[in-house]
Amino acid sequence: MYQYDQYDHLIVRERIAQYRDQVQRRLNDELSEAEFLPLRLQNGLYNQRHAYMLRIAVPYGLLSSAQMRMFAHIARKYDRGYGHFTTRQNIQFNWIKLEESPDILADLATVEMHAIQTSGNCIRNVTSDEFAGVAADEIVDPRPYAEVLRQWSTFHPEFAALPRKFKVAINGALEDRAAIAVHDIGLTVVKNDAGDIGFKVMVGGGMGRTPILGSVIREFLPREHMLTYIEAIMRVYNLHGRRDNKYKARIKILLKAVGVEEFTRQVEAEWEDLKGTEQTLTLEEMERIIAYFQPHDYKTLPAFDAAAAHADNKAFGLWLKRNVKPHKVPGYAAVVLSLKKTGVPPGDATDAQMDFMANIADRYSFGELRVTHEQNVVLADVEQSQLFALWEEIKAQGLATPNIGLLTDIICCPGGDFCSLANAKSIPIAESIAQRFDRIDFLHDIGDFELNISGCINACGHHHVGNIGVLGVDKDGSEWYQVSIGGAQGNNSAIGKIIGPSFSAAQMPEVIDRLLQVYVRERTPEERFVDTAQRLGIAPFKEFVYATPIVAEAEEAEYA
Repeated sequence: MYQYDQYDHLIVRERIAQYRDQVQRRLNDELSEAEFLPLRLQNGLYNQRHAYMLRIAVPYGLLSSAQMRMFAHIARKYDRGYGHFTTRQNIQFNWIKLEESPDILADLATVEMHAIQTSGNCIRNVTSDEFAGVAADEIVDPRPYAEVLRQWSTFHPEFAALPRKFKVAINGALEDRAAIAVHDIGLTVVKNDAGDIGFKVMVGGGMGRTPILGSVIREFLPREHMLTYIEAIMRVYNLHGRRDNKYKARIKILLKAVGVEEFTRQVEAEWEDLKGTEQTLTLEEMERIIAYFQPHDYKTLPAFDAAAAHADNKAFGLWLKRNVKPHKVPGYAAVVLSLKKTGVPPGDATDAQMDFMANIADRYSFGELRVTHEQNVVLADVEQSQLFALWEEIKAQGLATPNIGLLTDIICCPGGDFCSLANAKSIPIAESIAQRFDRIDFLHDIGDFELNISGCINACGHHHVGNIGVLGVDKDGSEWYQVSIGGAQGNNSAIGKIIGPSFSAAQMPEVIDRLLQVYVRERTPEERFVDTAQRLGIAPFKEFVYATPIVAEAEEAEYA
């Protein structure tokens, strides 16, 4: 993984010193809250309902065990004993004292981490595939390119005050696991007929008030021009993006206003002036960065059938099926640690769990971990022969729930319990649904499923691309929930469609139950929920959900 050089260390130290002075001036009332607001946001500090929240950057989701231990330390010393992993592969701490925030940043700097550009109208944390470097379907490891983007975008003077926040994702595999279609810029690694590496460039994706899938503006961009072309995109957006209305300020709105063809024309024209400049990526520069991401010292191992070796252990078999993923190196596997145990807010981990994850990363996975945008954690390099021993350890820590990619693997923002922007609570809805369907055989019968919950229209829970999406809305001062179906991320991304009027919190488990009843009744063999929803449309689901009044304490349905 990337390690700071002397310039990185210097920049971060100077930023901390600058921020420490700003905090002291605020505490002394030498700065008003309005004056302090942009300064703290540049350092990832939000003022939430009950306390300050600090969002820490985890570039492209990659962590060392030392960095995970630092998160545990922060949770114990400065927070209330836990942290929340987010859909941008970051971590948030929700109970931060303003006067202690500079000390947290100083502690983070000792393990080469910071909170720079995790907020504000700038280019945010670049995200990628959590299985980058080990995925069996990978064309090229995208992490070196994500690192180049991180270095280029951090403190970029031209793009420090954009019309609105800006998000970039990069995927290097055949299967899109980075949700590139719903990012401001989504890059997919491709090879041309000559075998040259390049990128397919999508622009203008996003969720929020106006969910839109990105548009392809270039089918093949040679890899050496990645920065110059993205700079051209940013310049067009920075010049023409709206600043009079923050709800209309994202690049997707600009693209819609001027049209894809005109936007592309302007980008290409801007790019003509940038080609061949010093930001063109030389082979030497890319080799320098790629050197940080060399494969680990893998053993030569025979394939090991862990399922056959423990065929009498059904629980282990279920975990293997859902939480263990293929690895490009024979004899190894990638393991997803579930942060979705029923009774725990999705994405939350305690300080003890974070210390534990760091320890098992050292013993089982070369001291590295990955944060997923589904709010789980990955050990990417586990020997297949050690899977059973690992499973026994993580089971004792509540990290082995065999539900990855199933109904209870819920994506959920902090919602109204913490966020000052939220219209409604998210965590209690996730909990009530998880409790209703906490039956492992049932979950495996329903199969692959994405249930996403957002507490407000900002869509931090990615509800628009959930197979079932739940959005908290305010109705005359009360919390209600709007439901959509048919959304999807990945290669076949889609925006879900709202089924009808919103529901109360107490009704939500029964609403999900009724949607599942329609699916079970109408599905064809091998058809997932999203396939059935997209094939039939919302009509049969809507009809059944609203056919009779929903009683909160309704009996569980009988499923065929």
